[in-house]
Amino acid sequence: MFRLLTDPTDEFVRITIDGVDVSARKGEPVAAVLLRTAPFTARTTTVTGAPRAPYCLMGACFDCMAIVDGVASQRTCMIAVCEGMRVVRQQGKRTQTP
Repeated sequence: MFRLLTDPTDEFVRITIDGVDVSARKGEPVAAVLLRTAPFTARTTTVTGAPRAPYCLMGACFDCMAIVDGVASQRTCMIAVCEGMRVVRQQGKRTQTP
């Protein structure tokens, strides 16, 4: 669906998404990494459990919320990737730890 366009000067780091190691460009939004990592979602809704993916990519829609480094309901479009970051797709209601 989405793919990363690279430049020779890019610096890459390793993060984990749902316990799986993923390569990401240092400083890119976490939401961008979620959009290119199956199942391409960030969370499920609290009422029906429907999947949601990053949509607006500017912090207005809240569809990109996930658990980042143990903190739930983080807008991943507003958080830059850094080495060792742990991301967990948020399932339903907010909890502090996965």
